[in-house]
Amino acid sequence: MRIFNTLTRRKEEFIPIEEGKVRMYVCGPTVYNLIHVGNARPMIIFDTVRRYMEYKGYQVNYVSNFTDVDDKIIKKAIEEGVSADEISVRYIAECKKDMADMNVKPATTHPQATQEIEGMVDMIQSLIDKGYAYAAADGTVYFRVKAFKAYGKLSHKNLDDLQSGFRAIAVSGEEQKEDPLDFVLWKPKKEGEPSWPSPWCDGRPGWHIECSVMSRKYLGEEIDIHAGGEDLIFPHHENEIAQSEACNGKVFAHYWMHNAFLNIDNHKMSKSLGNFRTVREITAQYDPQVLRFFMLNAHYRSPLNFSAELMESAASSLERIRECARRLSDRKGSGEGSPISEAEEALLAEAKGFTAKFEEAMDDDFNTADALAAVFELVKFANSHVTEESSPAFAAALLSLLSTLTDVLGLILDKPEESLDKEIEELIAARQAARKAKDFAKADAIRDELLAKGIILKDTREGVKWQRA
Repeated sequence: MRIFNTLTRRKEEFIPIEEGKVRMYVCGPTVYNLIHVGNARPMIIFDTVRRYMEYKGYQVNYVSNFTDVDDKIIKKAIEEGVSADEISVRYIAECKKDMADMNVKPATTHPQATQEIEGMVDMIQSLIDKGYAYAAADGTVYFRVKAFKAYGKLSHKNLDDLQSGFRAIAVSGEEQKEDPLDFVLWKPKKEGEPSWPSPWCDGRPGWHIECSVMSRKYLGEEIDIHAGGEDLIFPHHENEIAQSEACNGKVFAHYWMHNAFLNIDNHKMSKSLGNFRTVREITAQYDPQVLRFFMLNAHYRSPLNFSAELMESAASSLERIRECARRLSDRKGSGEGSPISEAEEALLAEAKGFTAKFEEAMDDDFNTADALAAVFELVKFANSHVTEESSPAFAAALLSLLSTLTDVLGLILDKPEESLDKEIEELIAARQAARKAKDFAKADAIRDELLAKGIILKDTREGVKWQRA
């Protein structure tokens, strides 16, 4: 299995720190609103990475945090006249609902920043003791960037270039810094903001220190994989490396994975452009599985464009897989037919080649687009070789193969139960009665009427089946 490592900018063979185990940390959302489609991409991508690791037999300790103390949360709380805690509790619950709808597995641990303050104070004190951090007169604690000689190794930024960039920007209130590059580890409280006691002042942590502490607590000082969106490479992940390695004296993460940006109709998503789309809005229009399929239909390191047209295409493609699964399930449950034949055994051996293609794609830096292509080859194969004469055992074996591969991708093959209007149900019943009475002209007329209403009927040995056009 090879992973593109942002740190080295090349694909590397994955070798875990501890054989058979994977320690993985994924930066989670700041919980001040419903999650948007941009948040959904890393959630789906790295959930799929985890699923594939587990499929390959690894025991995965998967940690993904909630940032529940932040300026945006405080601003939202002030706007609504409630506490910051009430905002974060509300939107953590909403986020978990959206994640469940997208079939994102719960993390092994979902730590919350506000519950880990003691660990943050301890790490900041260690950094001060080791000369990597200092407290200003007002109680703000800063990290000394130039004290950490490897700063910039993830983002491949040059310290001199960063320094000249900062000289051009006058940052109000930060004259107390020893160096413009230094970043905040702890900040004093402001009126009306949540705060915690510390040796320096009552205040709250900076954003970057939160992930360093939560990763260390739940995964250890050295982890296998750290992941998130490419917008986090600098400064967030760069600062995490500096804090963690300066404090612990060990390599923080061996592999760094970052997904590319997602645009909306070829434009960067922003509220000012009016193209800000929440997952909740999208899943009101589409099955959440369509959104998941859409995300997986491109390589995670490729920019992705979200549009109604592409979502419709994803919906059609997912339906092809589901329709194949339904056919196989119907044949599997028919209870008729001969035992699996030699010819079918030979076909099954051939079908296992699609699993090999799937694994080859996923082993190559989790190429979900090519993995889906292998799934569609299997679908085409099944559609070609499973007939009314096929044995139930043959259909069952192909269905098991298809289900295994789609489960690795987190795709649910069963469509959500749909209810029909009473009028449609009565028409289907009337058609069944007409067929029973051998009034085929009336039955055909009702079928055409249903088709005009967007309902397709299929007559099978197990009875009439319907689906929307």
